[in-house]
Amino acid sequence: MTNNNHEAARIPSDPSSDPSSTGSSNGSSGGSPGGVDASRITLRSPAELADALPYMLGFHPSDSLVMVAVHGEAGRFGGRLRVGIPAAPDEWEDTARQVADCLIRGSVRRGSRPDGIIVFLCQDPQRGDSAQRVMTRLRPLAQRIRLACGALDVPVLEALCLSAGRYWSYCCPDGRCCPAEGTALAAPGTSVMAAAATFAGLQVRGSLREIERRLTPLRGTVADAMEGALDCAAVALVPKILDGATREEVGAETVLLARALIQRMTLAPPSEGGPGADAWDDGLLGHDEAASLILGLQDREIRDIAAEWMEGEEAAPALRLWRALARRCVGAYGEHAAAPLTLAGWVSWSTGDEPTARIALGLALRADDGYRFAQLLHHACNEGIDPEGLRECLREERRRREPRRGRLPAGPRRAGSATRPPGRPGRADRTDRASSRREFGSTAGSEQ
Repeated sequence: MTNNNHEAARIPSDPSSDPSSTGSSNGSSGGSPGGVDASRITLRSPAELADALPYMLGFHPSDSLVMVAVHGEAGRFGGRLRVGIPAAPDEWEDTARQVADCLIRGSVRRGSRPDGIIVFLCQDPQRGDSAQRVMTRLRPLAQRIRLACGALDVPVLEALCLSAGRYWSYCCPDGRCCPAEGTALAAPGTSVMAAAATFAGLQVRGSLREIERRLTPLRGTVADAMEGALDCAAVALVPKILDGATREEVGAETVLLARALIQRMTLAPPSEGGPGADAWDDGLLGHDEAASLILGLQDREIRDIAAEWMEGEEAAPALRLWRALARRCVGAYGEHAAAPLTLAGWVSWSTGDEPTARIALGLALRADDGYRFAQLLHHACNEGIDPEGLRECLREERRRREPRRGRLPAGPRRAGSATRPPGRPGRADRTDRASSRREFGSTAGSEQ
């Protein structure tokens, strides 16, 4: 790419140097194999910008508008912003003004007004459509974003459309380097950017759609059965609300149930990742157990105790449990997903997976936009605040409550329940409904 309209930009290989970065924080500096300087990756063309996008975010965005602030003569990448592309074109102008203002204000708040912005519009064609038509349809949105940024005295240096493995530049008029049919993206893992990112420890965790799918409600007959279990658990709550003296007891039972399920997850790890692992975890969790825990987590105090399982050996099985519970918040109980989604986001952030944390916390706010814990974590994660401060607060609270805590308590369970997965798909639910419903009473007086 030789057109002078395309300016070089540099992305730090260590995202911890950029408070708004969405990559892994274990970057490195110094020379890398093949002559790649891992302390500074220089991008000089639309092709290299397009190739770098998933490494900047930590995932492949889909149906997304992404904006990246650029600072200084060297073109250092700064703050990033990602939102979904509004389906209705009449929303595009307002969206353009809001995202431009948000990114620029955020950059100023962090200490430096951007000298330019790079825009990515990422959307694959639907059945019967084509990538080129997607590019043409989104061109007015790109133009509105350019105008909105220009009105704030920050130019758009490049605006790219990525669709179906190809990219187009909305800024380059030269058909020799930016043809009308678009240009194919480099094969994954074959570019200089991929080599440098791998050396620097940057990870791409699949696509946005794939990550969201692991956190969205189940469908079909299993969802119908799950909603029935949630209905039964909700009915069981009424006498416990009337008898306020039982709240502390049922809260303790809810915590014990959660610990028992985390232990079950620990003793039965999946043999594969992705959807296969999710199906395995779904089979480990009985409907009534899930219903009791979902409803119990609506209590703020119980949720805060659950947030303590955020590191060490507890973190991975806890994350699997929160994802599984989020998938069980079906039908009329969609709003209840805010609690397990927020816990999933917190564990992800606490263990260094900021991209997944942002997605989970965004979904939590989509389920309940007033959920305060999700609001606070989402803001802190986006501001680049170190989660260690919150981790230490939770450790101290746990030490105060469990001064002689040793290994993870087994909690209430029947013989063999840790190794025999209850409620596997296609089997009758063998969970004792009467005992598991007792865990729900802690929702009385709940708050975010």
